[in-house]
Amino acid sequence: MSNQPLPAVPYLKIPADGSPYLEGQKCGNCGSTFLGERSVCSKCGARDQMAAVTLPNSGKLYSYSIVYRSFPGIEVPYISAIVDLDDGTAIKGNLINVEPDPESIDFDMPVDVVFADALGRKDADGNSYLSYFFQPKS
Repeated sequence: MSNQPLPAVPYLKIPADGSPYLEGQKCGNCGSTFLGERSVCSKCGARDQMAAVTLPNSGKLYSYSIVYRSFPGIEVPYISAIVDLDDGTAIKGNLINVEPDPESIDFDMPVDVVFADALGRKDADGNSYLSYFFQPKS
C-alpha cells in the first residue's frame, strides 16, 4: 500500500514534490483547451497541435443538477456541476460544501477546484484515490 493516493482520473496529476493539478490539452492553432488527452482539436479540427497545460484552480459555475438518485452506495443528494475555469476550459465535477438547494446556488458564482479523498474508495490493494471537486470561493 502506497502512502500517496492514486489519481481518480488520468488528467489529475499528483507530482511527488508539489500540489495536485488538473492537466488539460491546449490547441496550438486556435488556443482552445480541453480535459483529457487528444490528438485532434474538438473546436477547429487541427491535428497534432495539442500540448499539455496546467489548468487553473478557479472558475465560475456554469450549470448544475441536483442528483437525487444514483448508484447504490453513492450518497444523495449531491450537486453535479459544470464549471468554466478562468482560462475558459469547461469541466464537469461535483460541487461540495454548499447545500443541495437552488436557493444556495447561484449561476456564475466563483468556485475553487479542490482536491480531496475520492469518497473513501480504495483499490484492491487498499490504495486510496484522490479526486477533484468544486466549492464556493471562500
